Amino acid sequence: MKYKVLLTGNNKTIINEFFTYTDSEFECITTSERYDDIMSHLTYIQPDAFVYCLFQERLDDLKRFANMERHISEHDIPLVIVGDAEECSKFAKMAPQMHPLVLQKPISAQAIARAIISMLKEKKGYDEPDDKEGMSAKETSSVEGAALEVKPKKHILIVDDDSRVLRMLKTYLAGRYEVATAINGNVALKFLETKDTDLVLLDYEMPTENGAAVLGKIRANRKTKNLPVVFLTGVTKENKIKEVVSLNIQGYLIKPVDMEKLLSTIKGILG
Repeated sequence: MKYKVLLTGNNKTIINEFFTYTDSEFECITTSERYDDIMSHLTYIQPDAFVYCLFQERLDDLKRFANMERHISEHDIPLVIVGDAEECSKFAKMAPQMHPLVLQKPISAQAIARAIISMLKEKKGYDEPDDKEGMSAKETSSVEGAALEVKPKKHILIVDDDSRVLRMLKTYLAGRYEVATAINGNVALKFLETKDTDLVLLDYEMPTENGAAVLGKIRANRKTKNLPVVFLTGVTKENKIKEVVSLNIQGYLIKPVDMEKLLSTIKGILG
Protein backbone atom coordinates (compact mmCIF):
# COMPACT_ATOMS: atom_id res chain seq x y z
CA MET A 1 0.00 0.00 0.00
CA LYS A 2 1.43 3.38 -1.04
CA TYR A 3 1.36 6.53 1.05
CA LYS A 4 -0.64 9.40 -0.44
CA VAL A 5 1.44 12.57 -0.63
CA LEU A 6 0.00 15.98 -1.54
CA LEU A 7 2.54 18.36 -3.12
CA THR A 8 2.46 22.10 -3.70
CA GLY A 9 4.89 24.98 -4.22
CA ASN A 10 7.02 26.57 -6.93
CA ASN A 11 9.81 23.99 -6.95
CA LYS A 12 8.59 22.02 -9.95
CA THR A 13 11.90 20.12 -10.15
CA ILE A 14 11.39 18.47 -6.77
CA ILE A 15 7.72 17.81 -7.56
CA ASN A 16 8.62 16.17 -10.88
CA GLU A 17 11.28 14.05 -9.15
CA PHE A 18 8.64 12.81 -6.72
CA PHE A 19 6.55 11.51 -9.60
CA THR A 20 9.61 10.03 -11.36
CA TYR A 21 11.62 8.48 -8.53
CA THR A 22 9.20 7.70 -5.66
CA ASP A 23 6.44 5.90 -7.55
CA SER A 24 6.99 2.68 -5.60
CA GLU A 25 6.51 4.41 -2.23
CA PHE A 26 4.05 7.24 -2.88
CA GLU A 27 0.86 8.06 -4.71
CA CYS A 28 1.64 11.67 -5.59
CA ILE A 29 -1.02 14.37 -6.05
CA THR A 30 -0.33 18.02 -6.80
CA THR A 31 -2.37 21.06 -5.87
CA SER A 32 -2.04 24.79 -6.46
CA GLU A 33 -1.29 27.23 -3.65
CA ARG A 34 -4.88 28.50 -3.74
CA TYR A 35 -6.71 28.13 -0.42
CA ASP A 36 -9.76 26.45 -1.97
CA ASP A 37 -7.68 23.93 -3.91
CA ILE A 38 -5.62 22.94 -0.89
CA MET A 39 -8.65 22.56 1.38
CA SER A 40 -10.47 20.45 -1.21
CA HIS A 41 -7.50 18.13 -1.58
CA LEU A 42 -7.01 17.82 2.16
CA THR A 43 -10.69 17.04 2.66
CA TYR A 44 -11.36 14.64 -0.17
CA ILE A 45 -7.99 12.99 -0.79
CA GLN A 46 -6.93 12.83 2.87
CA PRO A 47 -3.20 12.53 2.14
CA ASP A 48 -0.77 10.93 4.57
CA ALA A 49 1.63 13.88 4.22
CA PHE A 50 1.56 17.40 2.78
CA VAL A 51 4.81 18.56 1.15
CA TYR A 52 5.45 22.25 0.41
CA CYS A 53 8.29 22.54 -2.13
CA LEU A 54 9.70 26.05 -1.77
CA PHE A 55 11.32 28.06 -4.54
CA GLN A 56 11.11 31.86 -4.60
CA GLU A 57 7.63 31.81 -3.03
CA ARG A 58 5.90 35.17 -2.83
CA LEU A 59 5.39 36.55 0.66
CA ASP A 60 1.64 36.72 0.06
CA ASP A 61 1.59 33.00 -0.73
CA LEU A 62 3.54 32.19 2.43
CA LYS A 63 1.20 34.36 4.51
CA ARG A 64 -1.86 32.64 3.09
CA PHE A 65 -0.34 29.27 3.77
CA ALA A 66 0.56 30.25 7.34
CA ASN A 67 -3.06 31.28 7.92
CA MET A 68 -4.13 27.73 7.06
CA GLU A 69 -2.30 26.26 10.08
CA ARG A 70 -5.48 25.56 12.07
CA HIS A 71 -7.16 23.81 9.16
CA ILE A 72 -4.11 21.66 8.40
CA SER A 73 -3.86 20.73 12.09
CA GLU A 74 -7.53 19.75 12.16
CA HIS A 75 -6.87 17.20 9.42
CA ASP A 76 -3.90 15.89 11.47
CA ILE A 77 -1.73 15.72 8.36
CA PRO A 78 2.06 16.01 8.85
CA LEU A 79 3.59 18.97 7.02
CA VAL A 80 6.96 18.72 5.25
CA ILE A 81 8.90 21.74 4.00
CA VAL A 82 11.57 21.32 1.32
CA GLY A 83 13.80 24.26 0.34
CA ASP A 84 17.22 25.80 0.70
CA ALA A 85 18.36 27.24 4.05
CA GLU A 86 17.16 30.77 3.25
CA GLU A 87 13.72 29.61 2.07
CA CYS A 88 13.22 27.36 5.08
CA SER A 89 14.25 30.16 7.44
CA LYS A 90 11.83 32.57 5.72
CA PHE A 91 9.01 30.05 6.10
CA ALA A 92 9.81 29.51 9.80
CA LYS A 93 9.61 33.26 10.44
CA MET A 94 6.38 33.57 8.48
CA ALA A 95 4.71 30.57 10.14
CA PRO A 96 6.21 30.15 13.64
CA GLN A 97 3.10 28.30 14.84
CA MET A 98 3.71 25.46 12.39
CA HIS A 99 6.15 22.70 13.28
CA PRO A 100 6.95 20.94 9.99
CA LEU A 101 9.56 18.39 9.14
CA VAL A 102 12.17 20.61 7.44
CA LEU A 103 14.39 19.10 4.74
CA GLN A 104 17.02 21.42 3.29
CA LYS A 105 18.42 21.24 -0.22
CA PRO A 106 20.58 19.91 -1.74
CA ILE A 107 18.69 16.67 -1.15
CA SER A 108 17.44 13.99 -3.52
CA ALA A 109 13.81 12.94 -3.90
CA GLN A 110 14.77 9.49 -2.65
CA ALA A 111 16.28 10.93 0.54
CA ILE A 112 13.18 13.08 1.05
CA ALA A 113 11.03 9.97 0.59
CA ARG A 114 13.01 8.06 3.22
CA ALA A 115 12.66 10.92 5.69
CA ILE A 116 8.90 11.16 5.10
CA ILE A 117 8.40 7.40 5.41
CA SER A 118 10.38 7.41 8.66
CA MET A 119 8.14 10.17 9.97
CA LEU A 120 4.94 8.39 8.91
CA LYS A 121 6.04 5.14 10.53
CA GLU A 122 6.44 6.78 13.90
CA LYS A 123 3.87 5.32 16.24
CA LYS A 124 2.30 7.00 19.23
CA GLY A 125 4.95 5.54 21.42
CA TYR A 126 8.68 5.83 21.58
CA ASP A 127 10.45 6.01 18.27
CA GLU A 128 13.88 4.51 17.88
CA PRO A 129 16.56 6.38 15.90
CA ASP A 130 16.03 6.04 12.17
CA ASP A 131 17.70 3.16 10.36
CA LYS A 132 20.17 4.62 7.89
CA GLU A 133 21.06 1.29 6.25
CA GLY A 134 21.03 1.59 2.49
CA MET A 135 21.53 5.36 2.47
CA SER A 136 24.65 6.93 1.10
CA ALA A 137 26.71 9.18 3.37
CA LYS A 138 25.68 12.15 1.24
CA GLU A 139 21.95 11.37 1.62
CA THR A 140 22.31 10.75 5.34
CA SER A 141 24.07 14.07 5.71
CA SER A 142 21.32 15.83 3.73
CA VAL A 143 18.54 14.41 5.88
CA GLU A 144 20.27 14.89 9.22
CA GLY A 145 21.93 18.21 8.40
CA ALA A 146 25.32 17.01 9.62
CA ALA A 147 28.19 14.78 8.56
CA LEU A 148 28.60 11.30 10.02
CA GLU A 149 30.65 11.27 13.22
CA VAL A 150 33.39 8.77 14.04
CA LYS A 151 32.71 8.44 17.77
CA PRO A 152 29.32 7.19 19.07
CA LYS A 153 26.72 9.89 19.44
CA LYS A 154 25.13 10.74 22.76
CA HIS A 155 21.51 9.65 23.11
CA ILE A 156 18.57 11.93 23.92
CA LEU A 157 14.99 10.94 24.82
CA ILE A 158 12.36 13.62 24.09
CA VAL A 159 9.04 13.35 25.94
CA ASP A 160 6.12 15.55 24.84
CA ASP A 161 2.40 15.00 24.23
CA ASP A 162 2.53 17.16 21.08
CA SER A 163 3.69 15.05 18.11
CA ARG A 164 4.58 18.21 16.16
CA VAL A 165 7.03 19.28 18.86
CA LEU A 166 8.55 15.79 18.85
CA ARG A 167 9.07 15.91 15.09
CA MET A 168 10.52 19.42 15.16
CA LEU A 169 13.02 18.71 17.96
CA LYS A 170 14.01 15.32 16.57
CA THR A 171 14.63 16.78 13.11
CA TYR A 172 16.81 19.53 14.59
CA LEU A 173 18.86 17.26 16.87
CA ALA A 174 19.11 14.09 14.75
CA GLY A 175 22.29 15.11 12.96
CA ARG A 176 24.18 15.62 16.22
CA TYR A 177 22.65 13.04 18.56
CA GLU A 178 20.82 9.71 18.57
CA VAL A 179 17.23 10.69 19.30
CA ALA A 180 14.21 8.72 20.51
CA THR A 181 10.77 10.17 21.27
CA ALA A 182 7.93 9.32 23.63
CA ILE A 183 4.38 10.69 23.39
CA ASN A 184 3.75 10.56 27.17
CA GLY A 185 5.38 9.79 30.51
CA ASN A 186 4.28 6.17 30.71
CA VAL A 187 5.87 5.37 27.35
CA ALA A 188 9.05 7.17 28.40
CA LEU A 189 9.30 5.18 31.64
CA LYS A 190 8.81 1.90 29.76
CA PHE A 191 11.56 2.96 27.36
CA LEU A 192 13.92 3.63 30.27
CA GLU A 193 13.24 0.21 31.79
CA THR A 194 15.09 -1.54 28.96
CA LYS A 195 17.11 1.15 27.15
CA ASP A 196 19.72 3.70 28.07
CA THR A 197 19.81 7.40 27.31
CA ASP A 198 22.16 10.25 28.21
CA LEU A 199 19.58 13.01 28.62
CA VAL A 200 15.80 13.44 28.86
CA LEU A 201 14.01 16.50 27.45
CA LEU A 202 10.74 16.34 29.40
CA ASP A 203 7.54 18.31 28.81
CA TYR A 204 6.50 19.86 32.12
CA GLU A 205 2.79 20.12 31.33
CA MET A 206 1.28 16.87 30.07
CA PRO A 207 -2.19 15.41 30.68
CA THR A 208 -2.71 12.47 33.06
CA GLU A 209 0.83 12.50 34.44
CA ASN A 210 2.78 15.74 34.26
CA GLY A 211 6.52 16.21 33.98
CA ALA A 212 7.03 16.58 37.72
CA ALA A 213 5.38 13.19 38.35
CA VAL A 214 7.47 11.52 35.64
CA LEU A 215 10.62 13.13 37.06
CA GLY A 216 9.76 11.73 40.50
CA LYS A 217 9.64 8.20 39.11
CA ILE A 218 12.90 8.70 37.22
CA ARG A 219 14.62 9.83 40.43
CA ALA A 220 13.07 6.98 42.44
CA ASN A 221 14.57 4.36 40.12
CA ARG A 222 18.10 3.27 41.04
CA LYS A 223 19.04 2.91 37.37
CA THR A 224 17.92 6.41 36.35
CA LYS A 225 18.18 8.45 39.56
CA ASN A 226 21.18 10.42 38.24
CA LEU A 227 19.91 10.79 34.68
CA PRO A 228 20.10 14.44 33.48
CA VAL A 229 16.63 15.92 32.87
CA VAL A 230 15.74 19.25 31.24
CA PHE A 231 12.16 20.49 31.37
CA LEU A 232 10.38 21.97 28.36
CA THR A 233 7.70 24.31 29.64
CA GLY A 234 5.25 26.93 28.49
CA VAL A 235 5.08 28.34 32.02
CA THR A 236 6.28 31.94 32.20
CA LYS A 237 4.96 33.19 35.56
CA GLU A 238 7.77 33.83 38.03
CA ASN A 239 6.30 31.72 40.87
CA LYS A 240 5.80 28.78 38.52
CA ILE A 241 9.33 29.11 37.17
CA LYS A 242 10.66 28.95 40.73
CA GLU A 243 8.58 25.82 41.26
CA VAL A 244 10.13 24.22 38.18
CA VAL A 245 13.69 25.25 39.11
CA SER A 246 13.27 23.88 42.65
CA LEU A 247 12.94 20.33 41.28
CA ASN A 248 16.00 18.13 40.85
CA ILE A 249 16.67 18.99 37.20
CA GLN A 250 19.62 20.11 35.11
CA GLY A 251 17.77 22.93 33.35
CA TYR A 252 14.57 24.19 31.76
CA LEU A 253 13.65 25.76 28.41
CA ILE A 254 10.64 27.96 27.70
CA LYS A 255 8.35 27.00 24.80
CA PRO A 256 8.43 27.74 21.93
CA VAL A 257 11.96 26.39 22.26
CA ASP A 258 14.84 28.57 21.07
CA MET A 259 16.90 26.04 19.09
CA GLU A 260 20.24 27.73 19.71
CA LYS A 261 19.55 27.80 23.44
CA LEU A 262 18.43 24.16 23.29
CA LEU A 263 21.70 23.12 21.67
CA SER A 264 23.74 25.23 24.09
CA THR A 265 21.94 23.65 27.08
CA ILE A 266 22.50 20.12 25.77
CA LYS A 267 26.18 20.77 25.08
CA GLY A 268 26.59 22.20 28.58
CA ILE A 269 25.29 18.92 30.02
CA LEU A 270 26.64 16.31 27.62
CA GLY A 271 29.78 18.12 26.49
